[in-house]
Amino acid sequence: MKNIYNLSVEDTVKKYNSNIINGLENSAIGVLQDKFGKNEIKSTKKRTVLQMFLSQFKSFMILILIIAAVVSGYIGLKQGEGLLDVYVILGIVILNAIIGTVQEKKAEASLEALRQLSSPHCKVLRDGSIQTVDAKELVPGDIVYVETGDFVPADLRLFEAVNLKIQESAMTGESLPVGKSAEIINGENVALGDRINMAFSSGVVTYGHGKGVVVATGMDTEIGKIANMLQNTPSTETPMSKRLEQLGKILGIATIFICAVIFGVGLLYGNSWVDMLMTAISLAVAAIPEGLPAISTVVLAIGVRRMVKRNAIIRTLPSVETLGCATVVCSDKTGTLTQNKMTVISLSVTGVEVDDITDKLPLTTNGNLLLKTAVICSDAMLSANDKTIGDPTETALLDAGLNFNLNKNELEKENARVAEIPFDSERKLMTTVNKHDNTFRVNTKGGLDELLSCCKFIQIGDAVLPITKEHVDVILDENQKMAEQALRVLAVGYKDIDSLDDDNYESNLIFIGILGMIDPARPEAKAAVAECITAGIKPVMITGDHKLTAAAIAREIGVLHTGDAVATGADLEKMSDKELYDNIYKYAVFARVAPEHKVRIVDAFQKHGEVVAMTGDGVNDAPALKKADIGAAMGIVGTDVAKDAADMILTDDNFATIVAAVEEGRRIYDNILKSIQFLLSTNVGEIVLLFVTSVLNLGMPLLPIHILWVNLVTDSLPALALSLDPAADNLMQRKPRSTKAGIFTKGMVWRVSYQGLTFGLISLAAFMIGQSQGGDSTGQTMAFVTLIIAQLLHVRNLHSNRKSFFRFSLKYNYTLLGAIALSVLLMLAVVCISSLQTVFSFVKLTTAQWWMSIALAIVPLVVVEMMKLLKLNTSKDEL
Repeated sequence: MKNIYNLSVEDTVKKYNSNIINGLENSAIGVLQDKFGKNEIKSTKKRTVLQMFLSQFKSFMILILIIAAVVSGYIGLKQGEGLLDVYVILGIVILNAIIGTVQEKKAEASLEALRQLSSPHCKVLRDGSIQTVDAKELVPGDIVYVETGDFVPADLRLFEAVNLKIQESAMTGESLPVGKSAEIINGENVALGDRINMAFSSGVVTYGHGKGVVVATGMDTEIGKIANMLQNTPSTETPMSKRLEQLGKILGIATIFICAVIFGVGLLYGNSWVDMLMTAISLAVAAIPEGLPAISTVVLAIGVRRMVKRNAIIRTLPSVETLGCATVVCSDKTGTLTQNKMTVISLSVTGVEVDDITDKLPLTTNGNLLLKTAVICSDAMLSANDKTIGDPTETALLDAGLNFNLNKNELEKENARVAEIPFDSERKLMTTVNKHDNTFRVNTKGGLDELLSCCKFIQIGDAVLPITKEHVDVILDENQKMAEQALRVLAVGYKDIDSLDDDNYESNLIFIGILGMIDPARPEAKAAVAECITAGIKPVMITGDHKLTAAAIAREIGVLHTGDAVATGADLEKMSDKELYDNIYKYAVFARVAPEHKVRIVDAFQKHGEVVAMTGDGVNDAPALKKADIGAAMGIVGTDVAKDAADMILTDDNFATIVAAVEEGRRIYDNILKSIQFLLSTNVGEIVLLFVTSVLNLGMPLLPIHILWVNLVTDSLPALALSLDPAADNLMQRKPRSTKAGIFTKGMVWRVSYQGLTFGLISLAAFMIGQSQGGDSTGQTMAFVTLIIAQLLHVRNLHSNRKSFFRFSLKYNYTLLGAIALSVLLMLAVVCISSLQTVFSFVKLTTAQWWMSIALAIVPLVVVEMMKLLKLNTSKDEL
C-alpha cells in the first residue's frame, strides 16, 4: 500500500476492484481471503517447554559440572561408594535449569496483545447492504463504516470524513486525536501522523464518523508491520548474563587446565588413576561456584520485590541489573515526560492583558469571559463527579473552567443551548447559541485566522470597539509567542442576537482573546532528567509528536540544551545507518518518528557500546522497547503491546521512577560483585589447597562432598545476604560502568587472588596439623572447619573494599548476621553430629584443635584489614 494516500478515492477503489455504492460482492470474499489471509496478526512458532529447558544447559560451567557428575558417578559405582556426589551436582544443575525455564516461560505476549487490539466486529458494505461482520473476515476492497467509539478494524483510505477524529497515539505517539480528511495528500514518505486521509488499524474514533476502503489487513497493516518487527527483533543479552558467561568460560578453561596438570603429576607420583581422577573432580567442583547462578537469580528476584515498592514491576530478572549500567535513556514524550492530558496554561485578552492560569491567580474580567465562552462552546461533558469526557482539547477547556468555578453543567442550566454549528475541518470553527438573559448569545471558538476573519469588533475592558489592523498585529504577536512555546492556540469570540431567525451566526463577532494549551511536562520530570545527567546518563526524547512541541518540552525539562539538535523522521529517512551512527550524539530530540526510526535510533546508540533504556506507552514504541537493553512501559496509559514488549513497567507512569530503578540496578550490581568476590576467593582458596597438596603428594585435604557443602551451603547463605547491603553513598554520582569491562577488573583479580591464597594457605596449615595429629580424616575436618570460619569472618570485609569492617555497625545488614549464625550451626551439625560425621567422613576434634582452627581462621581478616589500611585492597581505577 505504498503511497496509497497519494491516490484519489476513485483510483483507490479501482485498485481494489471495489465499489463505493455497493461494496464488494459476497461471492468474492472467499477468494480474497484465500489471497490475503485473515485480518489478524500471525505469531511465530513458539519454543516448547522442553526446548526451553534443554537450552539452559549451554553454560560452560554447567557442562563441566555435568561431566564431573558423570565421572564421579562412574567411579562411585565402581568403588561401591554410592552416588551422593552425583545427586548433589545434578540437583544443582537441574534446579538452575528449572529457574531459567520458568523465567523464559514468561515470554513475550506482544503478538497476542496485538490481536486483542482489533475490533471484534465492524460495519461493512457488501452487496449493497450494510452488514456487521467479524473484523477477521475483512479483505482489501471492503467498504467500512466507523463512528465515535469504534476501533478501526483495518487500514483504511478514507473517502468520507464528517468531523472525524481518531486517537492514534498508540501508533504515532501524538497526544491529540487526529482530524481526518478524504483529500489527496501530495508528497512521498509522509509521516504516519500526517496521513490524515488514512485510518489505521487499532485507532479509536473519538469524534464524528466516516467511511473508507480497506487497503491492508492483518500483517500488511501498519500495526502488522510492527508485529513483524517484534518477531524479527532479537532479545538483547544483558550485561550481567554476558559477564557471568565470560566468568564461566574463564573458570572452565582454567579448571580443565589445572585438572589436567594435577592428574598428570599424580600419575608421575605413582598414584592410581582412580584416585587422581577423584582429585581432579574435586578440583573441578572446587573451581566452579555452583551456587552463583542460583544466587544471582535470587538476588535479582529480591531486587524485583524492592522495585515493586518503588512503583516498578520488573518482567525479566536480569533487567534490574541492566538498568544499573544504562548510559542512554530514550524516552517517549507523550505520557512519559508529559502528563498525556491537554491543559490550558495561558489566556490572552485584548492583545494586551495576559493571564497565566498555571498559578490559579484571579482572572481579569475579560479573562473570565474568555474562559466561560470557551467552556460553553464545547461538546465535552462533565460527569457528576466532575470528570471530563470528550475530545482532549475540549476537556482541557472544561478542566480549566473548573479551576475557576466555571462548571459547564451549571453554566448550561443558566444558558441553555438552543442552536449550534458543529466543528468541521474546513471551517475550523465551532459555534453554539445559548440563552443569555432575555436574548441569545453566539459563542464561537476555533483557529485564530478563521475566527479573526469572522470578527468585526474587539472587546477591550468593558468597551466593544471596531477591530483595527493594530489590534490584529498585537493579537498575532501574542499568538506567535504562544506558538514559540509550542502551545496549541484557540481563539474565542461572541455576539448577542435578539432572535434565532438570523442564522448567519459566524459573522460580525466580537473578538475576546486566545487560549494556549499544551500537554505539559510532568512536574518531577525536570529533576529526574537532571539526576540522569549527574549519573552520567544521556536523556534523549523520541516522539511521534511535532518538532516544535517536542523541542519546547525537551528544553523545559532539560533534555535539549544549547548546541543540541532536533531531528525529524523525514531527516532520518534521508540518513543512511552509517550517517545516523556518525551523528547520533548530536541529537537530543527526535520528533515525528515512525516505529522503525525508533529501532534505528536505539540500534545506533547500541553500536557505540551504549546500554540503552527505552521508555514508551504505545504500540509504536513496542519494537524499540524490545530492541533496547531495557524497555520500560507505562503502566497506567501504556498499551498491552508496549507492556508485553517491555522488561519493566512503571506503575505510576513516572519518568522519575526510572532514576530510582537505575539506582536500584546499580546497588544490585555492586552487591552481586560482592557475592562473586566472596565466592571466588573461597574457590581460589580451595584450588590452592588441592593444587599444593596434589603437587606435593600430601594427600586429599577435602573430598568433593566437603567442597560442595562449602560452596552451596556455607558460601551461598552469606553471599545471598550480601545482596541486601544498602546502596553506597556515592552510587548516583558515579558514571555508568562500561559494558566492555568484565567482572575481572584489576582490583577484583587482585582481591580474589591474595584473599584466595590466604584461604588456601591457612586451610593447608590446618590440614597438615590435623593430619600429623590424627591422619587424613582429622586433617580434612580441621581444614573444613578452618575454611568455613575464615569465610564467615571474612564476609563482613565485603561491605566495602576501602573502609574497615569495624566502621560498619552490626545494624548495617541484620540479614547477613543471621546468615552467618545459620552457617555456623550447619557447620557444627555436620562436624559434631555422629550420623552426619559418618556421611561426611569427619572425626571429632579436640578442644585444642578447635582453637587452632579458629586462630588460623582469623588470619584472612587481619590480612584484609592491613591491605585496606595500606590502601592496597583496590586498584587506582576503582572508586
